[in-house]
Amino acid sequence: MAAAERDRWPLWLPVGLGTGAGLYFALPDEPGAAAGLAVLAVGLVAALLAITGRQRAPLALMAALLLGFGLAKAREMAVATPVLARPVIAHLTGRIDSVEPRERGVRLVLSDVRSGAFGDVPRRVRVALAVGGEGLRAGQRVSLTASLAPPPPPVEPGAADFGRAAFFQSIGAAGFVYGRAHAVPVLDEAGPSQRLAQAIDNLRARMTARIRAALPGSRGAIAAALITGERGGISDEDETALRDAGLAHVLAIAGLHMALVGGGLFWLVRALLAAFPGLALNYPIKKWAAGAALVASLFYLVISGAATPALRAFVMLAVALTAVLLDRPALTMRGVALAAAMLLMWRPEAITEPGFQMSFAAVAALVAVAEWGAAHPKGRYGVFWRYLRGIAVTALVGSLATLPFALFHFGRTTHYAVLGNLIAMPVMGFWVMPAAALSVILMPLGWDGPVLALLGEGIAVMLALGGWVAHLPGAVSLAPAMPLSALLAISGGGLWLVIWRGARRWPGLLGLAGGVVLAMAAPRPDMLVAPDGRTVAIRGGDGLLHFAQPPKDRFDAREWLRRDGDARMLEEAAGMTSLRCDGVGCVVRGGRGGVIALSRRPEALGDDCAMARILVTALPVNCRGPALVIDGPAAQAGEGWAISFTPLSVTSVRQDRGRRPWVPRSQQ
Repeated sequence: MAAAERDRWPLWLPVGLGTGAGLYFALPDEPGAAAGLAVLAVGLVAALLAITGRQRAPLALMAALLLGFGLAKAREMAVATPVLARPVIAHLTGRIDSVEPRERGVRLVLSDVRSGAFGDVPRRVRVALAVGGEGLRAGQRVSLTASLAPPPPPVEPGAADFGRAAFFQSIGAAGFVYGRAHAVPVLDEAGPSQRLAQAIDNLRARMTARIRAALPGSRGAIAAALITGERGGISDEDETALRDAGLAHVLAIAGLHMALVGGGLFWLVRALLAAFPGLALNYPIKKWAAGAALVASLFYLVISGAATPALRAFVMLAVALTAVLLDRPALTMRGVALAAAMLLMWRPEAITEPGFQMSFAAVAALVAVAEWGAAHPKGRYGVFWRYLRGIAVTALVGSLATLPFALFHFGRTTHYAVLGNLIAMPVMGFWVMPAAALSVILMPLGWDGPVLALLGEGIAVMLALGGWVAHLPGAVSLAPAMPLSALLAISGGGLWLVIWRGARRWPGLLGLAGGVVLAMAAPRPDMLVAPDGRTVAIRGGDGLLHFAQPPKDRFDAREWLRRDGDARMLEEAAGMTSLRCDGVGCVVRGGRGGVIALSRRPEALGDDCAMARILVTALPVNCRGPALVIDGPAAQAGEGWAISFTPLSVTSVRQDRGRRPWVPRSQQ
């Protein structure tokens, strides 16, 4: 099999890079700098031997694994920042790196932070500013008073780690500002790279402000999301409608947007040049069009913020347009592999991000289907039917390819994505995106007002169509969070299916089936405790989570229900039949957990320690009777706990995160 698929071997190299990076992130303890650099050096040697030696395939795969691991460690060293150990209220000054508009106020990312309120100052701090942020811009230095805390940990073991994501942006603290931020003199000049980044961010901010001034409310926020990538200000109702209709991808600049901008400009420039026979017959106008599309796409990437999906889409488009310039096939699986390898070498942490996983899963599946379609032609169709068939196939294949990742990260899936895309994508392709592109072209001349108004009307039509689909019966299903083992099995099977060709690919179905079995058989926690020691959920005899009392930590509580595949509101999940409460605490009897005591006041601790199998309290306590005690200090130090009753076992968020640089030192 391997010999017959020699041309597909290179496609496994980015898989090796991703696997190596994934192994780094899976470690319970951070490897030392010397060990990480040694792995990177061995990987480089293996890569050199693979280029010059005979056993190229095994050496190349080993080199990819080692390089993935070593580059991930090198990236950690490059972005490393002190992480705030505990919440503080601090007066600080800092240089604004970025200003992100929100539904209320703005969110600032500050660098060169100076404060006497804490020792090891993070390289960057992210704060929300409710008032007075309208005149702020990147490059300014501001003085403010803020409530800061470590970036938030996962809500339960195995959940998304927002603290790790912030760490790889060199953000070591997050919080909100009291009052206003005041501009102060800049202490020193920024370097060339900082000045360039600030100029780009200020350009994006001015464009966003102009768009939102012309289109107030959610329409303007969506228009800004399509052009500059700034998603703040989109109403929950509109965002939910688009997501439930399978149209959430229109809000995140990715392949669709890059294809419409780059591909549309390529077609337009080529058509205009073809109108002049002297040019068309004597010059390579196709290559000229590809060059123009490449420059325009790069500009779009810059003003959109260069998020991972946009970067992946640009790399893919750049590979395709470069292939046109070199007279090579434009869209191949090797282009997908090259884009993945480039991103993983530059930002190895992308392997953990849902945007990277979902975008590459979708594009790899679509290219595999295109390859199969090219090998099995089914006859000719008219332009209209080809267009509709393309939308339907793209929506169906993309939805199926991203389904496991949507379930793993978000616990939900949409059922009418094909319908939603069939009726909304023509509006997006022929109305919304052309108007968005034209508005950007006319913006420097001040002629963008009428085009922005047209763009707003197109967004309104798209929202109406998305809302109709989202409200159809059974539009959305929730599911319990999928374990990582299931996602890995499904990903491995999917990669086997899309990389190999012919009958050799079908063993990949075993990986998919194995992942489904692991997902269905995964145990769910019987009890969850938040870091405050007061927010507690217990699984009842009906299989659902119930809160012993109205949860104090409503964010964690909502996330617990979502990850459990439970659509109930918090109020609906409060209370259970086996629960008895009084003024000093609550007791749960008769369940699989035995007697569970939730002590609220010190006078309850004596009786609860004597009778309970599990004792949870926000108070500090020292008793030996229960099999498990989680008091206030333990709840906070563990960052939250997941408990199983039979047999009794407990895992803290801190244990699950390990001893890593993005975990505050006081919690390690």
